[in-house]
Amino acid sequence: MTGMTAAGAAISFEGVGKAFDGPGGAWIAALQDVTLQVEPGAICGIIGRSGAGKSTLLRMVNGLERPTAGTVTVAGHDVGRAGGAALRAIRREVGMIFQHFNLLASRTVAGNIALPLEIAGTPADPIRARVADLIARVGLDGLAGRYPAELSGGQKQRVGIARALATSPKVLLSDEATSALDPETTQTVLRLLADINRELGLTILLITHEMAVVRDIASHMAVIEGGRIVESGPTYDIFTRPTHLTTRSFLGGVTGLTLPAFIAGKMLDHRPDGPSEEVIRVTFAGTHATDPMLSKLATELGIASNILAGAIEEVGPHPFGNLLISVDAARGAEARAYLEQHGLLTEVLGHVR
Repeated sequence: MTGMTAAGAAISFEGVGKAFDGPGGAWIAALQDVTLQVEPGAICGIIGRSGAGKSTLLRMVNGLERPTAGTVTVAGHDVGRAGGAALRAIRREVGMIFQHFNLLASRTVAGNIALPLEIAGTPADPIRARVADLIARVGLDGLAGRYPAELSGGQKQRVGIARALATSPKVLLSDEATSALDPETTQTVLRLLADINRELGLTILLITHEMAVVRDIASHMAVIEGGRIVESGPTYDIFTRPTHLTTRSFLGGVTGLTLPAFIAGKMLDHRPDGPSEEVIRVTFAGTHATDPMLSKLATELGIASNILAGAIEEVGPHPFGNLLISVDAARGAEARAYLEQHGLLTEVLGHVR
């Protein structure tokens, strides 16, 4: 993602900044110096806390917000400078799925899906054919005549996805599309988006505050904090080697990275005098994700370890595991060297007496 040139990217942010008028005429910076490229056909997740700037970033792709600095391009077209017919043409290339569905209550499923085509001036017969195709694609057969009030949350979001696909866009934007859904429905919607990405070759840019959503669907990801991109790259690389504190805080809930409170409260950033335990994060990546390395550490070197937290996960097709362990600090370096010799990643988090 970060290695793409702007010319070859499906979506490109180059030095993007966005400021809004604040109280007393002061400017409030929502985005600062954002540079990010999303390659064609990728699913890129933007994750950040509320107020981090992710929604503002997303809305720049279809021109709902304009940058106050830098450029935003979609398939080589400068969105920030486009207006009139040029901006309408760009927007036909960009579909958007909303958190709260944004369906018209007075229109049926078929009517909601048809709306973008009607606005574009498409004749009635092609609209009917396109709507029937989309209803089948998103799994809403038999529901064309239903109204939004008669649908479940998952069905409403499928209508929203079909509507976003109506004009055959090249880019699909997802604005917290699963945050209003229960976990089971979330998984069905994510599978649908993955199928659409694979079958149609669409580039998908999604924003979320749920790291599990990024894990389950995104090939690439970026972490935004305070209006800046603090970490970006392939999802697997970031899950297995997070470098920024914000990323690690998001990962804690899904990768076994959170220490129990009774341990965290006693952690020291230096090795104390006397007996102590070294707390180590061990990442089991790729082919080593399920290897019994702690058992081998004990049998081959006689180094016992205490497991403090951990989980085995899967990012795309790749398994990986994170374990937080503690070992006798006197043998910590020896234990880490052994684990690293066998292809594992280690990091000293601190010490406890």
